[in-house]
Amino acid sequence: MIYRKFQDKELSWLGLGAMRLPATAEGYGAPIDEEKAMELVKYAYDHGVNYYDTSYFYHSGDSERFIGEALKRFPRESWYLASKMPGNMMSVNNGKLEVGGFNLESRTFRAPAEVFDLQLKRCGVDYFDFYLLHNVSEQTYNIYTGENIGMIDCLLEEKAKGRIKHIGFSSHGRADTIEKFLLHLEAKCPGAFEFAMIQLNYMDWALQEGGKKYDVLTKHGLSVFVMEPLRGGKLANLRPDAHEILKVARPSDSHASWAFKYLQSLDNIPVILSGMSNLEQLKENLSFFEKHAPLSEDELKLLGRVMENISELAPCTACAYCIEGCPMKLNIPMLLTMYNEAGFEIAWMLRAAFGALGDGEKPSACTNCGNCVPLCPQNIDIPEALRKFNKMMSE
Repeated sequence: MIYRKFQDKELSWLGLGAMRLPATAEGYGAPIDEEKAMELVKYAYDHGVNYYDTSYFYHSGDSERFIGEALKRFPRESWYLASKMPGNMMSVNNGKLEVGGFNLESRTFRAPAEVFDLQLKRCGVDYFDFYLLHNVSEQTYNIYTGENIGMIDCLLEEKAKGRIKHIGFSSHGRADTIEKFLLHLEAKCPGAFEFAMIQLNYMDWALQEGGKKYDVLTKHGLSVFVMEPLRGGKLANLRPDAHEILKVARPSDSHASWAFKYLQSLDNIPVILSGMSNLEQLKENLSFFEKHAPLSEDELKLLGRVMENISELAPCTACAYCIEGCPMKLNIPMLLTMYNEAGFEIAWMLRAAFGALGDGEKPSACTNCGNCVPLCPQNIDIPEALRKFNKMMSE
């Protein structure tokens, strides 16, 4: 196992995510198969994995309890546990926090500290090594920054008590939302947040502004922890035409190995989390972390060809010249990024981000005037792309 330095800690570069543990049924949040999951955690620990990530609602609220019990068999100082404040599932009703959704029974709390206490109790630990705000995004921004709720203050207080060692946040939000949140943190509590976890892989480097998010976080001095390195398994099973491109370069390498080696080519990543559902996946992923094997420049270009094969992208470079000619002042680069993602998959993150846009910010606000077209250095038919994007989301 390769280890990466995070401050005074040596973290296993491969971390175990407890969102997709072996289960007794199909589907998100299914009951955990305790015997197989215990075997999985033990094998990971025995082979050098020391970073384990869970959350309030994984496996319908049972992941925290299970991962705490599984790790109790090993010395506490030999592993690091991360969990998250479920602000992405919270609403405020009559002055109380209500947490519900994802097959969970709704519960009310007087303050975030009560949620935190419950999570420590579930996991059976006295402290979390890493603790995150769960999914800072366009929808959750006000929940996390609202002074009346005091979410950030709660984490700062728990760290002062020694019940959190390192504070961070996860995000499926847009890059500009992350930047806005970081500026808020720098004004409120400079240096308190030390890391952020984002969805990052060679596909989402472009599709979900992953590269821009990585750069924003690095610029602000935060370490980047990675989730979804295989985009929910989609990069482990590519189409035949994409498979042929990679097979020529590395005949014996799996599709998954390319995705992990791509991330090993980036410097500011102490942990790459993978939600492994069986021993076969775990063993394969462990093999990718026996030695540092980043991709060469030529191999990175090959992945660019793979991207062209599996998705039809509008080649927007976010120069923003188009905005100057738009009478509606639409954020066209942002909409084209979302359009590219929709062309591959309309996942819940995209639906949520799209739903957070006002009517005047959506592609339906385009007047089809065409002023943007001659301003685009990439010769994109922007009105047509926005029309297609609006149709995709409407359907």
